[in-house]
Amino acid sequence: MAWRRGQAYSQDLRERVLGAVGSARTVAARFGVSISYILKARQRQARTGETTTRALRSHVRRRLVDQHAAILSQVEAHQDATLDELRAWLKETHGVTVSMGLMWNTLARLGLTLKKRRCTRRSKPVPTLLKRGVNGASSNPN
Repeated sequence: MAWRRGQAYSQDLRERVLGAVGSARTVAARFGVSISYILKARQRQARTGETTTRALRSHVRRRLVDQHAAILSQVEAHQDATLDELRAWLKETHGVTVSMGLMWNTLARLGLTLKKRRCTRRSKPVPTLLKRGVNGASSNPN
């Protein structure tokens, strides 16, 4: 059974584990779970009677959630602002010091792209090689 950190076991497996008779070691080997999981699940069932998972905790609230609207309006007002300028503005106006990575991720979360301006007209192509004159001589007077 593949288990990843932060994910609970299925309710079906929980019920089979709690209904199994035997030592924690034998039940863990039979169902492919850890011994500590068996012990904790049995203790919780004995104390509270609960056999279902609880809501996962330790979800950290995003740091700049309260400033999202202000950041959006600042970027709209100053479209050519760099990440350093936005960080300095955030520190001056809101007193929040953030890293470059947090600022980058916040802008990405808000759907703001790296492009600073609308599409502009293409620049004209410029010849990069000198034109050759008669007999292969360069037409450049220098």
